[in-house]
Amino acid sequence: MCAFRHNEGDHLSHENTIKKTKRFNHDKVMKYFLMAVASATVVIIFFIILFIFVNGASAIRDIGIWNFLTGFEWRPSTDTYGAMPLITGTALVTIGAIMFALPLGLGSAIFISEVAPKRLRNVLKPMCEVFAGIPSVVYGFFGMIFLIPLLRGFFPDHLLFGTSWLAGSIILGIMALPTIISVSEDAMRAVPRSYREASMAMGATKWETTRRVVVPAAISGIAAATILGIGRAIGETMAVMMVTGNTPIVPEPLWNIFEMLRTITATLALEMPEVVSGSVHYSALFLLALVLMVMVLAINYTAKMIIKRSRKKFGETISKKSLLDKVTEHEKVAKHTKMFSKMSILACLFAASFFISSMFVGAVISLIVAVLATMVFVSLMYTDKVAFKMGRSLMLTALFISAYMASSLFLDASASVLVSFIVVTAALISIPLAKRLLAKTKEKIAHFVLLSIVAVVLMILIVIVYDIVSKGLPALSLNFLFGYPEDGGLGGGIFPAIVGTIQLVVGTMMIAFPLGIISGIYLAEYSKDTRYTRIIREAIDILNGTPSVVFGLFGMAALVIYLGVGYALIAGCITLAFMVLPVIIRTTEEAILAVPKELREASLALGASKWETTTKVVIPAAFGGVVTGLILSLGRAAGETAPIMFTAAVVFRSSVSLSLLDPVMALPYHLFFLAWEVPGSETMQYGTALVLLLMVLFMFALASLVRHRYSKSIKW
Repeated sequence: MCAFRHNEGDHLSHENTIKKTKRFNHDKVMKYFLMAVASATVVIIFFIILFIFVNGASAIRDIGIWNFLTGFEWRPSTDTYGAMPLITGTALVTIGAIMFALPLGLGSAIFISEVAPKRLRNVLKPMCEVFAGIPSVVYGFFGMIFLIPLLRGFFPDHLLFGTSWLAGSIILGIMALPTIISVSEDAMRAVPRSYREASMAMGATKWETTRRVVVPAAISGIAAATILGIGRAIGETMAVMMVTGNTPIVPEPLWNIFEMLRTITATLALEMPEVVSGSVHYSALFLLALVLMVMVLAINYTAKMIIKRSRKKFGETISKKSLLDKVTEHEKVAKHTKMFSKMSILACLFAASFFISSMFVGAVISLIVAVLATMVFVSLMYTDKVAFKMGRSLMLTALFISAYMASSLFLDASASVLVSFIVVTAALISIPLAKRLLAKTKEKIAHFVLLSIVAVVLMILIVIVYDIVSKGLPALSLNFLFGYPEDGGLGGGIFPAIVGTIQLVVGTMMIAFPLGIISGIYLAEYSKDTRYTRIIREAIDILNGTPSVVFGLFGMAALVIYLGVGYALIAGCITLAFMVLPVIIRTTEEAILAVPKELREASLALGASKWETTTKVVIPAAFGGVVTGLILSLGRAAGETAPIMFTAAVVFRSSVSLSLLDPVMALPYHLFFLAWEVPGSETMQYGTALVLLLMVLFMFALASLVRHRYSKSIKW
């Protein structure tokens, strides 16, 4: 009997060993499967870079990289490919966009984070984030129809056609607002409450606390927001192409905001559809795309490093307990703030030196003078006293130069100098007067200014939405929604464009959702901090920072031409799927990481395997966040124009096809074509813009609703 029990016990032990072995093997197989799927991002970014470099290699050989980057003429008709006007145009329109967006975005972020009550904050931030949901082609259409005539009315002697550097900067600045507002507000909200309490306890007002404690402590996040906004502006295609005039010249003088110019993205979008495959022109465009990609990736990488340092800083602050550690942390914050201030001063000095010298000598000599002046100033920055005095002088110099540049566009040189002296004198008088104001008076003035800034931001949003809705509603009818285009786009309906947009969204969903969700699960649940995992994450970051027009070029080179698919629905779906993939991965990973570890531990304690815990406990708990990311990615895919104009979209179709190998009409590209090529079709343009806007905003509103309901249902 005892022997039987002993054998029975051995048998049960053997069965348990087999079960554990099977369970271990099952989890291991799933881990490697998830890792293989997540590795797709590395493959995708490798092929994007490979195709762009291979197609641009002949331009490097035939033109020369130095001649390409420094040449001042871009004339494909004479095989002259100098990218300097395009690089300069991209830089200038981006600088203008940040100068427009940074005061509005930072002011709005400060008001939302530090001034607005909680209920008002919960309303204002989603409203500001609506800017991110408006497709870029709608911004471009609004700029063509509303902004350009408005600017032409304000400056009739300077804007003959209305398209200009100024119009492009305003549109791009509006598009950069949600990035600057959201990231800056998050950075300020992340500043520990103890900072504010300590400042208030020492007698500082709320505004003094915000200005001297919160903003300096969050300066890394604010800088990252600015850099991300720059990256957003540099990579934009359709909006800037529709309002800048697309003239490949360097403005004369360089700060002439009324001059027409052309950006790198606009050049790619305008010339690539007509270029002969394999020609020098074709290769030069791919080399231009490579330059653009390097610029955007450098900017995004800088922002990533700043955000990482900021998060690490506040993480260490929370974990420290001793008074000595807290004092050290405050010293670190002061050190980083001082470093950022010095870098800002150096940037202003460099710009001031360049602009002053450019009034008298050429661009190259002006660049040398600016470098030498900056180097001299660096040698003087060893003492804080010298740095403070030089900083004040530099700010006054920058104010003088800015006033001169602005007034020189309207007045002659002597009058501009006089205006500049008056502005600097007014600043010198106003600074001592401002210091004499009571702290409470300063706070009231500051809060009023911040409230005014938020009102301006909301007014911009209201004007854009109201203009499109009020003029688009009369165009809506059954014939418009279910009819086919007629008279070259002047009449008929947009039914093929609606169906084509839905087809692109559904196809993108079927490709991107499995890859993105599986990759997010792997990174959140199965990955460790290994070298290969870091490579996957870097690939995702690169993919996320790649401009949409570069995705379009890759789709055209790899799918349309190399694989011979041609302009087809499947090519557009694959291209869009690659573009939205990093968004799905990141949102899925963050939603899963937000699930408490206690749920996993309880499931494992009950005998479930890791895979069973992931699929039956973790994913259902993170379902709301995952769905939110999926809907947001679909909204972005529905509003994109540049990727599909190279791979899938056509101007007109007389029927609706369900074949994956046929091209389709799409609302973004149809709107661009009507606004760009069909004069007199304003009613059709507004109707198309309204349908596209409603479709995309519906997806963003649905994502917001899911996120809100999910956050209320969370029990941990």
